[in-house]
Amino acid sequence: MKKSSLKYLSCLFLGLVCLLEALSSNAQTYPNKSLRLVVPYAAGGVGDITARLVAQKMSEDLGQPIVIDNKPGAGLTTGMEFVAKSPADGYTMVIAGNGQALAKSLFKSLPYDIVRDFAHVSSIGTYDIALFTSANSPFNTVEDVINYANKNPGKLNIGTISVGSTQNLAAELFKSLSGVNASVVPFKSSSEVTTNVISGEIHLGFDNFTPILGNIKAGTIKVIAIGSKARFSGLPSIPTLSESGVPAYEATSWNGISVPAKTPKAIIQRLNQSIQIAINNPSVKQKMLELGVNPHASTPEEMTEYINSDIVKWGQVIEKAKIERQ
Repeated sequence: MKKSSLKYLSCLFLGLVCLLEALSSNAQTYPNKSLRLVVPYAAGGVGDITARLVAQKMSEDLGQPIVIDNKPGAGLTTGMEFVAKSPADGYTMVIAGNGQALAKSLFKSLPYDIVRDFAHVSSIGTYDIALFTSANSPFNTVEDVINYANKNPGKLNIGTISVGSTQNLAAELFKSLSGVNASVVPFKSSSEVTTNVISGEIHLGFDNFTPILGNIKAGTIKVIAIGSKARFSGLPSIPTLSESGVPAYEATSWNGISVPAKTPKAIIQRLNQSIQIAINNPSVKQKMLELGVNPHASTPEEMTEYINSDIVKWGQVIEKAKIERQ
């Protein structure tokens, strides 16, 4: 081998060593300045409140402040695009979850790719979706609903928020797996869904626990079942749909924390460790449960699998429901 070639290989090797040493050094001193957590939702919602609870405890563990940066709009794309184009140094994070998995199937094109442009750190919580009805409704079980639908084809109606939302798709999934002939009626807000259920204008509603907790406590609505695999520990008497006659049913919303792709693995592991500490804090757990949120931290690999499986699952539901891509 020529000397020039040996010299080139030596320089290349030394360069790689220096790069690895620099990355290792950065990981060891990380973090040495404030971090930013982008929340692609408006301030005040359950996703925002949950993010702030977790960020506060992470900040205590990491020894640096975490600034919450709300960037709502454009079907979550504003915040996601911003983070996708941010430096992959661990100082910019984003709240991501099933909403971004849905967006991949709902939109014809996006300025980011949830699979390619991000490294996923950990889930932080799941949001149970409830099937509920008016307190005065004759429906008390999922069996009651299915029997009514079978005896009255096409007359059952189910209210949800906007077409393509997790709640809306949860209703479509219920129709598909239970075989009921029902109409899914979209509304602009959770309050409209609840109001129309209470008045009897629609038979049933599908929504997250958080917007309806007040009505549950007030006794104006009753929850027939929830969509997750296991019962919600905050309301353990309510059965799941899977144990109520629709065995393959599972539908939940969930959020986690992601960072730009190519963020060093050592930094991802440090962030994951911090999230685990935050989620396992008794105060954080209690506050999340009060909001109707199940605290749940995962490994980076598990969160990545959650994203990938939701893309496939909800893509199939969207296709079967013939929901037009935007």
